[in-house]
Amino acid sequence: MSRTPRDGRKQPRLFADDFDGFGPSRFRPIDEIVPVFEVRGKRLSRLKRGAKKNAPKAPGVYGMLDKRDRLIYVGKAKNLRARLLCYFRENSRDPKAGKIIEQTKRLVWEQCGDEFAALLRELELIQRLRPRYNVLGVPGFQRHHYICVGRTPAPYVYVTSAPSGKELGTYGPLVKWGRSDDAARRLNDWFKLRDCPQTVALSFAEQGELFDPDRGAKCLRFELGTCCGPCVGACSRKDYSDGVRAVKAFLDGRNRSVLRTLQGQMEEAAAAFEFEKAMSLRDKLQALQWLDDRLSLLRTARDRNSFVYPLTGTDGRLRWYLIHRGEVQAVTAPPTPESAESVSALLATTFADHPVPAVLSDVAVDSVLLVSAWFRKYTDERATLLPRAKAEEVCASHVQAREALAPLSVREHE
Repeated sequence: MSRTPRDGRKQPRLFADDFDGFGPSRFRPIDEIVPVFEVRGKRLSRLKRGAKKNAPKAPGVYGMLDKRDRLIYVGKAKNLRARLLCYFRENSRDPKAGKIIEQTKRLVWEQCGDEFAALLRELELIQRLRPRYNVLGVPGFQRHHYICVGRTPAPYVYVTSAPSGKELGTYGPLVKWGRSDDAARRLNDWFKLRDCPQTVALSFAEQGELFDPDRGAKCLRFELGTCCGPCVGACSRKDYSDGVRAVKAFLDGRNRSVLRTLQGQMEEAAAAFEFEKAMSLRDKLQALQWLDDRLSLLRTARDRNSFVYPLTGTDGRLRWYLIHRGEVQAVTAPPTPESAESVSALLATTFADHPVPAVLSDVAVDSVLLVSAWFRKYTDERATLLPRAKAEEVCASHVQAREALAPLSVREHE
């Protein structure tokens, strides 16, 4: 999870009573009743016996509660019984699993119709309930942050976890702060943008001064040729603005020429046996290619990736997952003659043409990445996807079938 950790000890006692499920979910049909179960025991042997006897060999999510009925961990499983029993194998479990099970006095689980539903439900529960062992200990470099272009009077590329809204461009959210910071540094170098503190006085070449101060560059970047030097008036405002527009074009995905240029320079250096230079260019290329790949994924999810995903679960039930702009928005049972109109209305609401957000929220991006990873793993599933128009045709055919049967039923009644 890529959430800012909070102290799980302050979590309210949501499960002090008998367990009847984790609550409502937008990732299952409204009328679907899910099997739930709990096992209580002060000793691990009792919990193990309960899991072995009652946990199904089916997908689902599970929770672990401590002696004060606080939810300390949520997980998902393709096979609940096998996953829960893994916690009791001292020789093969990892240290974190050992710490969790040692504090557990109640095991609870909620069965899901398929593995995809279990993944979505786990994400939903972690975001909503924030169990301690799901959020504590998450390294800072895995928390959400953004790459931004801004900060007047000479904008540049930087990384922040809290954009102000005044930036010229905001891109993300991303994880792995170190890689993002490295990419931002290389973008500033390539487009010769400054990265000095806001306290450094700047002036452009056209800003003549009556008494021209004897100022020197505040860092080595100007001497190395990786900054156009607004701190010493070495560039015009127009020249600097050209660099800002160019870096935005790259981050927007409108101009990737920098990647082709770096690739060409690296190949030339390698052909000339300049291997140190080639390795340096390779590092630059990899940093910018990583950033471009991540932003391309987010753009694709934000602008496209809208369809209905029919999936038959291990319980034999068919569900329609309504995915809009890369995120699962709703789940419903396929239309029948009786439900076709309500399903059609849900399709219209889900796929309504709302303005495209400039930046995905950090909550939405987890769902987007989950969906993307699912279809990378199960590429054959893409052949089953239904465009919105096709799904609406299915609904319309059921409505027509119901209307065609209506006169017949009237005649039979007469």
